[in-house]
Amino acid sequence: MVIFGAGYGFRNLARIDWLKTRRLCYWGDIGTHGFAILNQFREQFPHATSLLMDRETLLAHCEHWQTEPNPETAVLTRLTEAEQSLYDDLRENRLGDRVRLEQEKIRFETLVEALGKV
Repeated sequence: MVIFGAGYGFRNLARIDWLKTRRLCYWGDIGTHGFAILNQFREQFPHATSLLMDRETLLAHCEHWQTEPNPETAVLTRLTEAEQSLYDDLRENRLGDRVRLEQEKIRFETLVEALGKV
């Protein structure tokens, strides 16, 4: 099942009890807001994993990087160590100026391969 969230604000999903017992993957943009939304999602579903929100995916798609208009700078407490490292690099502009990779820009075959591992 795929749930389209359209960004922040999916607290209503927390009312669906059976979601708390299912394997959940979150797939968002690789950017500061994508990680902030993942952090918010894990407030309701701490067992959720991220999909294609990693350094390898970001670096493999550098030709599609965009500039994030208003980067998030908040301290996020629900990211894995690898996610936190990438988030810190993005918010500190260590990879470039306000780097963001929209999920729609990730190659389809990369998505198919990742979904095959879920």
